Amino acid sequence: MANIYFMTGFPGFLATKMVEYISEQEPKSTFYLLVHPSQVEKADTVVKQFEENSRFTILQGDITKENLGLKGIELDRVTHVFHFAAIYDLAVALEVAELVNVTGTERVLNWLETLPSLKRFVYFSTAYVSGDRVGTVYEDELVEGQGFKNHYESTKYEAEILVQGKMESIPTTIIRPGIVVGHSQTGETVKFDGPYFIMRFLDKFSRLPIPYIGHGRVPVYLVPVDYILEAVYHFTHLEKSEGKVYHLTDPNPSEARALYKEIVGHLLNKQPTWFLPTSFVSGMLRISKFRRWVQVERETIDYFQCETYYDTTNTINDLQGSGIECPTFNEYAGNIVKYYKEARHDQDKAVPVK
Repeated sequence: MANIYFMTGFPGFLATKMVEYISEQEPKSTFYLLVHPSQVEKADTVVKQFEENSRFTILQGDITKENLGLKGIELDRVTHVFHFAAIYDLAVALEVAELVNVTGTERVLNWLETLPSLKRFVYFSTAYVSGDRVGTVYEDELVEGQGFKNHYESTKYEAEILVQGKMESIPTTIIRPGIVVGHSQTGETVKFDGPYFIMRFLDKFSRLPIPYIGHGRVPVYLVPVDYILEAVYHFTHLEKSEGKVYHLTDPNPSEARALYKEIVGHLLNKQPTWFLPTSFVSGMLRISKFRRWVQVERETIDYFQCETYYDTTNTINDLQGSGIECPTFNEYAGNIVKYYKEARHDQDKAVPVK
């Protein structure tokens, strides 16, 4: 019997790519796509581009509402649910983040308990529920007395607590991605944040001698989207993945300094030659006009200073034999920078900076 998938967060980047990937693997499966009213027109355009688009049904709804805002729709045969919908903005206000990330997840969990055919719930958390912890963070850890760098982190943490609290009654797999970047082979993305903020910054000073920003001796956990898709699909249908948490982070991460140097080389065909303290850049990014000019959120700097090391024991063990591995940054850096250079004039609206 073919699987029936239900996705929140469509037509967001990861949700859309996951739908595309699964539909290629399973030509007979069908999909229900929960779409916020503000995104219905965009979602309809995306679905029309899919092959055999009759397999995809757009459901207008809202995860912050009871029963996800769905009325009179029979979903008893849904077998797999993916919860992508969230506010990912690092500068998000607390009230908004709590409504979508926490209340929205609670509403999804309540709805899941009504599904008689559910085989697996896949919840997308983030590696950064670790907050301000330093040292090694393990996949089976969550509540460790940590503080948080922003409301995105704190509300995703609160949401994961809710999800873990229901794991005995709901067959769940939790995914904690690092910073997701474009496809390792094509560079394709529509989500220009994380290291793309560095590229935006460098664009503004490309004719000047380029500095290193800070000492950069900490790991940065980038992961290409194709690794996420392949690993998540594998875990979704792996029996022993039920009840587990996976760090989808690079097991061999580049240090911030090496990553920055690699980006500078591919983007500007030069190398950094001097040093600029992180505190200076962070201070400049507190000035709204400068922030908007360089198109970089101040909160981004924090993720290039974290002395945190994400253990991937569950991930590596349960990917054994699958052939799925996370490529190292230097293997795909050229591809994501090339795509950014080709798309940079189209992506200014993708991540508005306040």
